[in-house]
Amino acid sequence: MVHEDGITDHIREREEEYFRRRDRELINKLRQADADARVKRALERQTSLHDPAMLQELRILGFTPETIALLPLIPLLQVAWARAGISAAERTMIVDLARARGVAAGSAADHQLTDWLEHRPSEDTFHKAARLIRAIIDAPDGGALHLKANELIALCDRIAHASGGIFGIGRVSLEERHALAEIAAAIKKR
Repeated sequence: MVHEDGITDHIREREEEYFRRRDRELINKLRQADADARVKRALERQTSLHDPAMLQELRILGFTPETIALLPLIPLLQVAWARAGISAAERTMIVDLARARGVAAGSAADHQLTDWLEHRPSEDTFHKAARLIRAIIDAPDGGALHLKANELIALCDRIAHASGGIFGIGRVSLEERHALAEIAAAIKKR
């Protein structure tokens, strides 16, 4: 049927559907923006980082409020992966440290950690994580992650010693020593 304004029912229906679809899209964008803002605030609270670029870098690396507890474990993974792969002793130590940091079995963080234990993170991930860790350590209150450079370096050293020599005592490979030196240089006070 054609109305006085010259628009048919079919055209009016298409127009109304178009505006309903646009409204849904706008509502979804607003919901996504709200969710992004909540994630940003949670990451700020947990890390004490307020620089939008650093918060974005955390997200690009895949960190969420649920997985941010894994950030301090990245240097440990770097040391563990320095040689051919992660040994059973290194794996056990890293998982135990994750549990001590509140990473529950079966959680999103646990799944991410399992992936990193099976597939080596990229060098870029290691470097960016070290830079972010340094920034968190430098933050006025250190965030909820409670990071201290010396403690983190000591944990990395324990990982390096976990599989070396006889019964894991004494032998740290050249690759592990290099990883330890790189981590120490990246996260210690300059």
